Order: sequence, then structure tokens, then C-alpha cells
Amino acid sequence: MGHLTYLALLAACLVITAPLEPVLRVRVYARWRRLLLAMVPELVVFLAWEVYAVARGHWHFDGGQVLPLRLPGGLPVEEVLFFLVVPTCAVLALEAVRTVTGWDAGYPEREEA
Repeated sequence: MGHLTYLALLAACLVITAPLEPVLRVRVYARWRRLLLAMVPELVVFLAWEVYAVARGHWHFDGGQVLPLRLPGGLPVEEVLFFLVVPTCAVLALEAVRTVTGWDAGYPEREEA
């Protein structure tokens, strides 16, 4: 059962933040292109870093804590999912805070000339 721990944690993150989309209408999933544009640089940089670190022996993943399925570079599938799930949940949380508080997060509306 320990090999499902990482996957269960990621699923819990999604389950906890999922209601923010319909309840607060934050429209993160509705604006999927925008979300994808925000996530691609992070995915590229951190996955390359992970592959490098594993290849150099800087760290490894305990086979008892992850599924046996490995992707090219030796990364467990959960590690790739981590870099998709956590940023998505963070964007959902940020948009929820913006919706509830009216905070512009440093992006004020454009002034008409």
C-alpha cells in the first residue's frame, strides 16, 4: 500500500481544491490554455532538473513509495504528476483568494486612455 502514498497525496490535493472551480467560479480549468502557458516553463525546467539529479545520483525515489512505472530518465510517473498537480492547485488557490478578496494580485485593470 505504501507505493500508493505519493499518488494518494496528489489525488487529495486535487480533491481538496476541485470545489474552488464550480463554487467560486474561478475559471482556471475554463482557461486551460492560460494554465498550460503558465505551467510549461515550470515543467520543462524542473523535469530536466529531476532527470539530471537522478542520473547523477543526487537523489533517488524509494521504490516502496511509488508505482513501478518509470518514465524516460528514470522518473516515477508520480513525480511528473507532481509538477502538474501542485501548480494547478496553487493557481486554483490563488484565483480563489483573488475572487473572494477582490485582490488584483499586482495586475490592476487597464486604464482606458
